[in-house]
Amino acid sequence: MIWNRKFLYPKSTRSVINGSRHYSVNQENLPSVTSILKATETSEQKAKLASWREKVGYEQAQITTREAANRGSALHLYLESFLLGKLNMDLLGDNTREKMMADQIIENGLRNKLSEIWGCEATLYYPGKYAGAADVIGIYENKETIIDFKQSNKPKKDEWISQYYLQGAAYCAAHNKVYGSKINQVVILMCTKDNIFQRFVIEGERLTNYQNQFLEKVEQFYSKRLAN
Repeated sequence: MIWNRKFLYPKSTRSVINGSRHYSVNQENLPSVTSILKATETSEQKAKLASWREKVGYEQAQITTREAANRGSALHLYLESFLLGKLNMDLLGDNTREKMMADQIIENGLRNKLSEIWGCEATLYYPGKYAGAADVIGIYENKETIIDFKQSNKPKKDEWISQYYLQGAAYCAAHNKVYGSKINQVVILMCTKDNIFQRFVIEGERLTNYQNQFLEKVEQFYSKRLAN
């Protein structure tokens, strides 16, 4: 892997406005991709989450959600350190669950596949619409790609992760809009807490469809804001 800083990604600060996370970038306060996805969830998605909380109990649901968030943060930190070449001996000797999960992603999803890195945890924005931070942007298996890292309690099926595809599609659309790039692939690299690795890829027409779906959600988000 080589670093090629061919694009200048902007600095940003984060804040919460009207209950939604926003990025302050290039003198605009833009809602985050994840906030837009959360605000535009379908009634079916909301009902599914409510059913799960009722099944396991509110307190246990809070614990599980918090543990997953902490695990995800630790996993991302390890992977970011790897990509930036900042691993130290303490990390190398670390046998925590998150480290082992990260190793699965590195060995099965990144090594010998990610040849060029343009950015890591890079702020991306679509002027006037939204912003977010992409885990990795670069050349993956000879294609311009957005890569997103995910952790999970159990293996996923393709049809279960449409929100992840929408997130990646949003980053693609933003990057191509601002930089005139031709990113046409999103790769989701995932590992469960039991070290089961999965890779999901969308490209071409399917990716375009997800981009269009997300832009529709953006309009829905702003329409709701005006209505309130």
